[in-house]
Amino acid sequence: MTAQLMKPLLTILAVFISASATAHAQAGLKLPDQSPAASVAQTVGLTEITVVYHRPAVNGREIWGKLVPYGEPWRVGANENTTITFSSDVKVGGKPLPAGTYGVHALPTAKDWTIMFSKMSAAWGSFTYDQKEDAARITVTPRTTAASEERLLYRLDNPTDSKVTLTLAWEKLEVPIAIEIDTPKVVMANVRQQLRGTVGFSWEGYAQAASYWLKNGGPLDEALKLADRSIQMNENYQNLTVRAAIVEKQGNAKAAAELRARAQSLATEADLNRVGYHLLADKKLDEAIKQFQANADHHPESWNAQDSLGEALAAKGDRPGALAAYTRALSLVKDPGQKKRIEGVVARLKAP
Repeated sequence: MTAQLMKPLLTILAVFISASATAHAQAGLKLPDQSPAASVAQTVGLTEITVVYHRPAVNGREIWGKLVPYGEPWRVGANENTTITFSSDVKVGGKPLPAGTYGVHALPTAKDWTIMFSKMSAAWGSFTYDQKEDAARITVTPRTTAASEERLLYRLDNPTDSKVTLTLAWEKLEVPIAIEIDTPKVVMANVRQQLRGTVGFSWEGYAQAASYWLKNGGPLDEALKLADRSIQMNENYQNLTVRAAIVEKQGNAKAAAELRARAQSLATEADLNRVGYHLLADKKLDEAIKQFQANADHHPESWNAQDSLGEALAAKGDRPGALAAYTRALSLVKDPGQKKRIEGVVARLKAP
């Protein structure tokens, strides 16, 4: 290679090496964050709620009105936006908020706080916060606590099937934010989607959907269509019973009675037992005993039917009746494990 060609090549190489060295010099080491990252999540019904934030420390500082000024937007955390993600539509503080991810900000005062849910969730802190980007804003009342929280903490407190409270806790202050979800609406939207998949090829899915919609205040005409679809696939005790409950709620007691009679004629031992245990769980002891007795009469050689009857009678406090049922179950059972268990029950019932 000639000297004329070598010189430009060396120049390019030198520039590349210099740029590479500069890039390495500018690259920072990964070290512990003074305000470490954290997240908290909770499923409410089928709705997933996730908060992602950074946790600053009190570190001996005066927080409220000083480090966090009153009347100015605050990122309710450290570093980039604190974010909250909802997998379905919710209400925050009674105001609707569509599914999505939001940047969370606050305007704290000594008396109450305004919480803002911004459609801009990728900003750094609250420096570029713009009220026009709010999807919702609510007013909440903070409360003081006896114990102090050194690092800012988010909790999702007291979850139910339709509610949860998002609580910001830092220093000796807690800020609660009520979150509500129309869970039946969310569930049925999800169920309709599921029924378009493989579950839609079985009678069980339609029967479960009809039962859920009936129990949770859904339109009865839709619940009836779901039950009928299940019956068309495989008429049985479960879907006939669901249909009976729907038409009864529609005001047709005669049709409901006919459907229940038809269901009873198709009932298996497991069907009748399942109903008995539902009644037992609902503390309807007399109805449960009646159901278990009918099952035992219909399946006289079933140890399981006698065992369940004995359990219901014992729950009622009928010790002699329970002992008779369990003794009958013991005479029929073959499985060694179940036999040993029932022997123990019989011994306890015979004990003074």
